[in-house]
Amino acid sequence: MGITDRKEREKQEMRKLIIDAAMEMFIKEGFERTSIRNIADKIEYSPATIYLYYKDKDELLYEVQGQAFLELYNAFVKEVTATDPLERLEQLLFSYINFGFEHPDLYDLMFILRAPMKAVDDENDWPNCDEAYNYLADIIDKCGDQLRFDNPQIAALSIWSIGHGLISLYIRERIKVMQLPDDQIRNIIIATAKEHLRLMKK
Repeated sequence: MGITDRKEREKQEMRKLIIDAAMEMFIKEGFERTSIRNIADKIEYSPATIYLYYKDKDELLYEVQGQAFLELYNAFVKEVTATDPLERLEQLLFSYINFGFEHPDLYDLMFILRAPMKAVDDENDWPNCDEAYNYLADIIDKCGDQLRFDNPQIAALSIWSIGHGLISLYIRERIKVMQLPDDQIRNIIIATAKEHLRLMKK
């Protein structure tokens, strides 16, 4: 292995070390308590080292966001197992909601917090979300005319918004207005999502 190749490998290993530490701290400590200095202390490097790779916390969190989307995509691949397109669509929606249940801080980072999106370029491109969104779009395309939508993009956004609306209300503790135990609230969220999908079918 040449010097250039070795340096590139070391650079990628350091990025992975930083991202893994940032994700772990973000999950355990939350966004506000996760700082460049905290991350540097965890990996036993100086903050200056991290700034060699990321210009600021927002750019670093954008990278962590990308890793979180990879986890969501992997959940889709693992949990969406049906062969019928409509069944696959239902499985995907439930996988999305369950991801929010189990990883509320990551969901915040992916879909609610503004900070990571400051690192998105001026062309409005957002590659972090591509694999997960394309997975949804592909299933909708295979549903063909079985859904009450003429435009597949409207169908995708409608189904995404159902999952996002429900899980966002849950994460931000707004569904507490129902004054029900958490397990009952989760069941109601799943039932609501299922009913919305039923109404979308022809």
